[in-house]
Amino acid sequence: MANISVVIPIYNEEKSISLLIEKLIQLKEEPTVNSLEVLFINDGSKDKTFEVISENILAYDNFKIINLLRNYGQTAAIAAGIDIASNNIIITMDGDLQNDPADIPKLLIKLDEGFDVVSGWRKNRKDPFLTKVLPSKIANYLISWISGVYLHDYGCTLKAYRKKVLEGVNLYGEMHRFIPILTSWQGGKVTEIPVNHHSRKHGKSNYGLSRTFVVIIDLIFIKYLEKHFIHPIILFGGFSILNFILSIVSFILMIYYKYWNGDSFIQTPLPQLIVIFVMTGMLSLFMGFLAEILMRTYFESQNKKSYRITNNN
Repeated sequence: MANISVVIPIYNEEKSISLLIEKLIQLKEEPTVNSLEVLFINDGSKDKTFEVISENILAYDNFKIINLLRNYGQTAAIAAGIDIASNNIIITMDGDLQNDPADIPKLLIKLDEGFDVVSGWRKNRKDPFLTKVLPSKIANYLISWISGVYLHDYGCTLKAYRKKVLEGVNLYGEMHRFIPILTSWQGGKVTEIPVNHHSRKHGKSNYGLSRTFVVIIDLIFIKYLEKHFIHPIILFGGFSILNFILSIVSFILMIYYKYWNGDSFIQTPLPQLIVIFVMTGMLSLFMGFLAEILMRTYFESQNKKSYRITNNN
């Protein structure tokens, strides 16, 4: 039996809340659940979401609502819930009734098999194909390819985490969906299972096609952190060397066109390219030095280690 904290970011979901709370109350009867805490993170809702939640949870001490000062976005709301959660297993889910609380016991059973993260997979997704499903499939393929962590559905908020794997994980942008990747890179065990997905009955989605591009940009950033955070000079130095090589090639071509083809230096853009490549190479090298100094300052000033030791017990 598990002690779980269910973290639910909420934004303008006044019509969905009552039924959602009814379904969450039923979790207390599940044999896999020992202690239940439910945290609604009200992310600056402009409707009556706060009033509806407050009214429906009056009789339940383990149901709480946390109001954020303004709308910070889903990642910040989830991060707030993770920080406040008191139990050792955290479940995240959406508050629009598309995720099903009845799937939570299945996540817990899979977690008991030794995994650190169990991600939901909306195998039969009930969303518009062209605007939701297709972009999601493309994004999931790219995320898996770039990260090396292969999941079918990174966008499904319904996930189960051991809280210990979230220690030290700072979430920004759209990075909540990348927690399985960060966990896997640190040696954690990640898996996924199919979960139910229901059509949206109330309100409208706050996510559009443009969100796909934001997600990819965030992934590229964390991929950089994973590969080059400890030694940033490797990335910047490599780019610097590439520019120096290009400047040498441009110089050789300039000489060739001058003495073997009869073209004056000013008849080709090669002299300008040489200057650009050399300057870019020098700037990249200096940026690498600065990044290396900042990295060392980061570790030494906070007494951080560049490694983690697994639990051998």
